[in-house]
Amino acid sequence: MRDFSTDHRWLSVNTATVRAQWPLDRIVDECARRGIRAISPWRDQVAAVGLDKIAKAVREHGLELSGYCRGGMFPAADAAGLQVALDDNRRAVDEAKTLNAACLVLVVGALPGALAGRAVHKDLTRSRAQVHDGIAATLEYARSVGMPLAIEPLHPMYAADRACVNTLEQALDLCDALDPDRSGALGVAVDVYHVWWDPKLQAQIERAGRERLLAFHVCDWLLPTRDLLNDRGMMGDGVIDIPRIRGWVEAAGFAGYSEVEIFSAEDWWTRDGGEVLDTCVARHRSAV
Repeated sequence: MRDFSTDHRWLSVNTATVRAQWPLDRIVDECARRGIRAISPWRDQVAAVGLDKIAKAVREHGLELSGYCRGGMFPAADAAGLQVALDDNRRAVDEAKTLNAACLVLVVGALPGALAGRAVHKDLTRSRAQVHDGIAATLEYARSVGMPLAIEPLHPMYAADRACVNTLEQALDLCDALDPDRSGALGVAVDVYHVWWDPKLQAQIERAGRERLLAFHVCDWLLPTRDLLNDRGMMGDGVIDIPRIRGWVEAAGFAGYSEVEIFSAEDWWTRDGGEVLDTCVARHRSAV
């Protein structure tokens, strides 16, 4: 396992971590100033500043993108909605390519309407079928432009509204069905917040192997967790054995960035952005 204790060469910052403090162009500048070599931006943050401006800033600072957030949200109530999702995912692929991202992360979606508070139906099997078909269609285009897709399984608490793919095993089943040759065009994003509890985690990481392990996200699970979406912890403040999981991922062949992704409405989003990034650097060395 790589030694992170003396530098932060393999630290990436998901820009949601300081989205409350700064616009994306400032985040790029602040990361570069601290020697943080990679980021993973969100599409709305990019749009707020401008795709071309962010692409130029990333190039000028010599930053890499460990991923791009996000595609997905495939399920819909009707054919028109399904097509809207496919069109949006094609745009996301193009944006990721412009930014030279390592992958486009897919949060696949779940029951249509659930995010707005009223699900159109309760048929999760139907939603999972739409996810399969949506990834298949998006993969065809993404493969043609050379942009890998990374399915991110989300914790089961999000099964109704954000993602009906909830285990690494489910995500890898989709990969095997849609990319049986393990071409590198389709893989997974392993976020410890979502998968740390899974008794099959080590075995499924081994199953994924180097070809499927496209991204690795870190934060921590707090006790108590005050909000199921926006109360993630800084690494080392919770109950996830992050080094053990990183050891499994690296033993399976992953050699990329450890991407810090923290949503924290009551804590880290209320602090000075510089303090947050400096803490990310310190905890990358001590707790990842």
